Amino acid sequence: MKERVLITGASGFVGYHLITEALNNNLEVFVAVRRTSKIEHLKHLDIQYTYPNFDDQNALKKEIEDKQYHYIIHAAGVTAARNTDEYNLINAAYTYNLAKAANECNVKKFVLISSLAAIGPLNDINGIITEDTPPRPVTAYGRSKLLAEEKLKTIDNLNYTILRPTAVYGPRDKDIFIFFKQVAAGLEPYIGRIEQKLSFIYVVDLAKAAVKALYAGNKTTYIIGDDTWYDRYQLGLNIRNELVKKTIKFHLSVNFVKLIAGIAEKVSYLANKAAVLNIEKLNELKAVNWSCSNELAKHELGFTPSYNLQTGVAETIKWYKNHNWL
Repeated sequence: MKERVLITGASGFVGYHLITEALNNNLEVFVAVRRTSKIEHLKHLDIQYTYPNFDDQNALKKEIEDKQYHYIIHAAGVTAARNTDEYNLINAAYTYNLAKAANECNVKKFVLISSLAAIGPLNDINGIITEDTPPRPVTAYGRSKLLAEEKLKTIDNLNYTILRPTAVYGPRDKDIFIFFKQVAAGLEPYIGRIEQKLSFIYVVDLAKAAVKALYAGNKTTYIIGDDTWYDRYQLGLNIRNELVKKTIKFHLSVNFVKLIAGIAEKVSYLANKAAVLNIEKLNELKAVNWSCSNELAKHELGFTPSYNLQTGVAETIKWYKNHNWL
């Protein structure tokens, strides 16, 4: 009999790759989605759907008992919300509710897909982020992911692993895809002119790390990156080279982008929607240093990334082209 895993956030970008990696590892996969979620891209997969209520611990406990999950990978959450309370509710409180129910049902392992944003960037260009770096998140999103981690650690006897991936990209991504699309159109915009160190992880590698974490030790936290750092222009260069495209490279002033972000915030507020770009998000976009070490994950998880930025971008663009995104 196959062991069962529940994957939350399954209709999203990362969720799709978590599903395929779990299936590749001979797990029986249940996917948690909303009844309004777009799931057409999941129809060909051998999975079962479920619709848990993350507001209700008792309902979650019944869900887990009825379905008899052995493992949970919790990837559900929001990267954009209308306010701090919404970030904390969805990213932290819902995580706690599910983890609490999982613990009471003796689930073997609870894996939380957190974010490097829970630690925050460094102000020193020469530093490197590790698991021991004191958390100083610079956005409400990052603080909500850190809160989720802290809540997880209050649950006695819960067997958990927290993964903190850096910037995730790959097939089906719609966030960093915006930059891919701009470069494809011949434009290469940057915010300000400061020196930056950035880090990335290809989504397939993140999915492999998450499944490995199902069988890892208890109460552990790992940074997930692709083994190196890049200057601020490397992503654009790799996209240009892969597309064989010339671009106009230009730098927008921070104040100008802040003005645009402020307008986006007001428009979103009036529409009662979350702004993808907001003033606070600039704290992450213009941060000096996001370079990170995944040595602990390599040593304890046996995780070695298969893709660097060049090979990951090539695979991503191939998928975008095949699916008429580019």
